[in-house]
Order: sequence, then structure tokens, then C-alpha cells
Amino acid sequence: MRVVVQRVSRASVTVEGETTGAIGTGFLLLVAMHGAESEEDLVWMARRCAGLRVFQDEAGKMNLALDEVGGAILVVSQFTLYGDCSKGRRPSFVKAGDPVVSEKLIERFVGLLRAEGLEVATGRFGAMMKVELVNEGPVTLIIDR
Repeated sequence: MRVVVQRVSRASVTVEGETTGAIGTGFLLLVAMHGAESEEDLVWMARRCAGLRVFQDEAGKMNLALDEVGGAILVVSQFTLYGDCSKGRRPSFVKAGDPVVSEKLIERFVGLLRAEGLEVATGRFGAMMKVELVNEGPVTLIIDR
């Protein structure tokens, strides 16, 4: 499982002209599954993302988590995070999970984030999506499990 976390002041995802998810302050999570994730992996990642302390406190230090700033999460599935660009000019996606399995894993991951008490919006799995965001900082982290 690979997640790119971007701290945002706003983010949205649109599919065929329809906004499927939008948030204000929070995280845009670009999420890829390789298909062998366990429940333990999903729980770990959900807790890790929910608990990241990367929002500024009164002293200007990255010390606050999503729940402390009233933040939300926008989850966008992105199998291309497993693209291998080491050979040739065209990426290989053989490390990306099977779409049927990956969709179920991402749905479970979203459910676990919501169980953490967070507002979670989503894109549409497998669709051609347009993602807009304002990355604050910029703060961008990559988490692998």
C-alpha cells in the first residue's frame, strides 16, 4: 500500500463534469494498493494518516492533527503510484493490484478513516478524474506499508 499525503487548504475531484468529492482544510490522499494488503495494513495506514501532526500550532510548528484543526480527507485512488519507470520510456504497472481487489481494499480503507471520526470524501474508482488542490506549505509525504 502506498499513500501520498498532501496537506491542503482545499481539494476536489471531478468526474465527467460532476464533483464527486471536495474538502476544505485537510489531506488529499492519493492511494494505491498492490493487492496483498492485510486488515492490519489498512488499519495501520488509516491510523497513521488520521494521526499525522503536520498542521501548524500557535508557535508555527507542525504539531496539530486533522481532528485538532477540523480537517477532512479526500481519498483518490491512483494505481499509477506503483508505476515502474526504471526501464524504457513507458511505465510498467505490474506491481499495482488487481482493480477488483484494489477497489474493495480502498473502500475498506475509507471506512476505517471514517471510523476514526473523520469526514472523508472520495473520487470514483477507475474513472478518469480531474483533481484540483491547493497544497499548503507545500507539505507532501509518502507512506508505504
